[in-house]
Amino acid sequence: MEYKIVERSFFARIARMVLKSKNVAMVLGRQIHLSGVSRDVFLKDEGWLAHELCHIRQFQEHGFFRFLWLYLQESKRVGYYHNKYEVEARLAGMKHRQHLDPASKAASTIDPSGLPLPVDSKKE
Repeated sequence: MEYKIVERSFFARIARMVLKSKNVAMVLGRQIHLSGVSRDVFLKDEGWLAHELCHIRQFQEHGFFRFLWLYLQESKRVGYYHNKYEVEARLAGMKHRQHLDPASKAASTIDPSGLPLPVDSKKE
C-alpha cells in the first residue's frame, strides 16, 4: 500500500490538542500525519501502523470527501471511540499480535491508565 508520512503535521497537532493526547497519528487520504511522535518510533509500532493503514484503505474504499463525511457523521452519532471506522482500525491494529508468544504479548500490552478517556461518549 502506498502512503506518505508527514511529521510535525499541523492537522495532527490540532487533533492532539482536541484529544488531549501526547502523540497522534491521523490519516488524510494516503498521508499519515504525525504529531508528538517521530516517523521512526511510529514505524516500529506494528499495531499503530496497521491501524493507520486501515484508515488509508477506508479512504480508498469510500473516496476522500465521502469518507470524511461518513467518518464525521459516525463520530457525531456514536462518538469517536464507538465510531465503526475506529473500531475496524483498532481491530486491524491488534491483529499483528496473533503471531507473538505470550511473553511478548504481555510486554506489548497497552496500559490504559496512560491513555486519555474518550470525552465524547454518546449519552443514551
